[in-house]
Amino acid sequence: MKTSTTALSIFTALLLTSSAFASEATELEALKQELKELREMTNTLVDETSDLKTGFSYTTVDTQKSHSGLGSAASKVYYSKSPLSIGGYGEMYYAQTTEGDAKVDVYRFVPYIGYKFSDNIILNVELEFEHGGVKDGAAGDGYVVVEFMYLDFLCNKNANLRVGNMLMPMGLINEKHEPTLFTTVQRPNTEKTLIPSTWHESGVMAYGEIAEGLSYRLGGFTALDLSMGAGKGDSWLRDSRIGSFGDTQRDDLGLGVVARVDYTGINGLLVGASGYTDTHIKMYDIHADYKLDAMRLYGVYTQTTRSDAPNGEPESAKGGYINASYDMLSFTSWSEKMPLFVQYESVAAQDAIAGGTSVAPKKTTTVGINYFPHEQVVLKADYAMQTQDDKTDLAIASVSMGFIF
Repeated sequence: MKTSTTALSIFTALLLTSSAFASEATELEALKQELKELREMTNTLVDETSDLKTGFSYTTVDTQKSHSGLGSAASKVYYSKSPLSIGGYGEMYYAQTTEGDAKVDVYRFVPYIGYKFSDNIILNVELEFEHGGVKDGAAGDGYVVVEFMYLDFLCNKNANLRVGNMLMPMGLINEKHEPTLFTTVQRPNTEKTLIPSTWHESGVMAYGEIAEGLSYRLGGFTALDLSMGAGKGDSWLRDSRIGSFGDTQRDDLGLGVVARVDYTGINGLLVGASGYTDTHIKMYDIHADYKLDAMRLYGVYTQTTRSDAPNGEPESAKGGYINASYDMLSFTSWSEKMPLFVQYESVAAQDAIAGGTSVAPKKTTTVGINYFPHEQVVLKADYAMQTQDDKTDLAIASVSMGFIF
């Protein structure tokens, strides 16, 4: 009997001890949760204090994010903590040609201004100051322009609507034209002359995902005005853009239709195709961008055909480029990047001219190096060698700096 009583006492003591331990464990978990909540409240108070001082909280650029094919800085408003978002990019360069010409150019300063009216109605605007702006109102290379201004109506990942003046979803660089996103000092001629970047028109566009890793963009826009490009030679497509300006030489603005499909289902790979058509023009491109560790390979090929071209005017164009780079600092413990690159490009802006003639393509080989002291800052140097009819036409040595914010 005494033994049973002793055993019962021991069991009761163990039970009470276990209950005490369980209670302490529960209290410990509760304390951990309270500590987590206090930390979150502290972070919120820090942000709110910053808001009181500055009027809004700053959102840094996430260079790994892109909304609907836009560059990282242009996508900033979509990931901003504040209704108001300020971002942008800039670049300037020095160039020296073999003909003895030299140039320093404050090439671009571009602020982005975004505003969230709600979680699904977003304004995004790009303003561009080129070549230092306009001096004393004089005509020249410098100008200020609204490069896009649109409203996004976000519905779901499969279907969204964009209305306003926007970047045309063609090629690789027209939408992603921030200087940290391509290696050369100058944008490739393929995407300046054949896909006339920066190409922006007014219209309506739907976009979203068809399936996981497969996206689309489809829109109707003001069409190219070929009368403005008449007699402009290689610049016939570039000078036909309407953009955001109201002056055009035609009575009917016309309708241009653009469609694009991209596949990103393989890690590091983007591959796709775009097409543009209006009453007179048919243009398409295929594009790819592949990143694997320290290596990057990207390029574009495009063709354009024109119906009813007047005698002496271009009726077709074609060209493309391929760019390969490798980060040389990947062999070290440094956190910075320093890609060494080579690019080959062939551009035939007047591949066929009405009346039976043509102009030989310009072929350019560019070698160079980039240095990224910060992922949002790049210093570039390159040497471009251009030939036409198998004869050296021009060589240009260039250095530049660029940034996004």
